[in-house]
Amino acid sequence: MQTVRSWPYTVAVVVSMLVGVAAVVGTYSLGIPIKDPEGFLGPAYVRLPLLALLLFGIGLVIAGARRRGWRQLRQGMVEVARYEWSLGRIIYIATGLLTFYVCYVGYRNLKSVLPVYREGVLYDRQLLEVDKWLFGGTDPAVILHAIFGVDLTAGVLSFVYLLYLPLVPVSLMAVLVLCRDLAVGAWYATALSLNWVLGAMSYYVLPALGPIYARPDLFSTLPDTGVSDLQQALLSNRLEFLADPIASDAIQGVAAFASLHVSVTFALALFLQRTGQSRSLRIAAWTFFGLTFVATIYFGWHYVLDNLAGVLIGYLAVVIGGWATGQRGGRVGGAVVTTKESEPALSLVNAA
Repeated sequence: MQTVRSWPYTVAVVVSMLVGVAAVVGTYSLGIPIKDPEGFLGPAYVRLPLLALLLFGIGLVIAGARRRGWRQLRQGMVEVARYEWSLGRIIYIATGLLTFYVCYVGYRNLKSVLPVYREGVLYDRQLLEVDKWLFGGTDPAVILHAIFGVDLTAGVLSFVYLLYLPLVPVSLMAVLVLCRDLAVGAWYATALSLNWVLGAMSYYVLPALGPIYARPDLFSTLPDTGVSDLQQALLSNRLEFLADPIASDAIQGVAAFASLHVSVTFALALFLQRTGQSRSLRIAAWTFFGLTFVATIYFGWHYVLDNLAGVLIGYLAVVIGGWATGQRGGRVGGAVVTTKESEPALSLVNAA
């Protein structure tokens, strides 16, 4: 096993190849071409390199100023690029981006064809019953609406929920570009990739639409927000895809179990905890995870079991990612995983 992990990206590359093949076979066997999902800044193959270059530039400026001061910034940047940015480091970053990209595209395409492979199979009724049983016969979303209200809270939680969309690629770029320990960067890239793979598998195990689509009446009192617009857009894409899966250009993106919003935000917070980040950064990450957990139920994206399964996926992704990249000794509870006796494995303050 040590041989397998001699290069920290070995497992990530193998996993990305497997999920990539599964996505190609799974879609083309239905006569559906593989699709590249678009997001902010355009397709993933455009926005990921752009973000990498942006963060590289930011990191280079910060490191150059630290090395030579602002008055000799240019010379400092040249020295940093010459002595700290080796070909090996660039290859590591490119590998992290590529494995993440392949796993993400594979995940989105496998998620898209889910209703074709699991036609007519949905567990929303059972998941709704479990939610009500857990909360004494009342839907948890109704309880949250009563406690927090449906005006200001909806706007705040909508902002938090949508912030996840840029957070994932930006956090990956930050860790890969700004982290000096390349194996720790591989750890986070592997963990994110595993989130997509385990999430796609969970969709096929327990297909569900989510409360907002199974019981829209429970959310009729919520105001229009960015989240409600996104929910309508996803529903429109799903209907367009199901009308003609082969000819449609839409990517179907509705699936409840498990919550990848929860799994990824939990994985990020746990990763920062295990790499001994500053207290303020860890508090921010755990707070963001908690608010995301609440938002998914508040807006009806997920059932409670979806979120609990998301936490489990996030935990497994970090643990397996750590093992796969040779990061030993890390444990929950704030212990610092170290690469040198006196340096934390990841420090965004002392990075680049």
